[in-house]
Amino acid sequence: MEGAAAVPKVGKGGRKGGERKKAVTKSVKAGLTFPVGRMARYLKKGRYAERVGSGAPVYLAAVLEYLAAEVLELAGNAAKDNKKSRIIPRHLCLAIRNDQELGKLLAGVTIASGGVLPNINAVLLPKKVDKAEKSSATPPKSPGKASKKAAAA
Repeated sequence: MEGAAAVPKVGKGGRKGGERKKAVTKSVKAGLTFPVGRMARYLKKGRYAERVGSGAPVYLAAVLEYLAAEVLELAGNAAKDNKKSRIIPRHLCLAIRNDQELGKLLAGVTIASGGVLPNINAVLLPKKVDKAEKSSATPPKSPGKASKKAAAA
């Protein structure tokens, strides 16, 4: 055993060196919650282009994460306005349709169990009467006041 040189430790898979470093995901590197690796896989599988750059899935994940956060924040506010602690499809629909930009983005989208925005066309509402016409046209409410006015005149 004297002639044997110090054999380096062989790690998993025949690699030289000690323990393997903990893997760091692309999402963690980019500071995102949405999965960058999965976006890359979908972009490649979808055959949208011959080649996909390394920044494309990061950008796509960031945009989708921002949109999701925006919609969830507005839906949470809608739920709070309705005194609910849980977001339901109705809250999502109210949030999207009340926001101008999100409404334009998701104009052709139907949300199941979402309903519609509460809206009554102005033509259907009762007509407003002028104050001058209203005071002369309506009789006094109590008969006692009417007799006192007639007696005073």
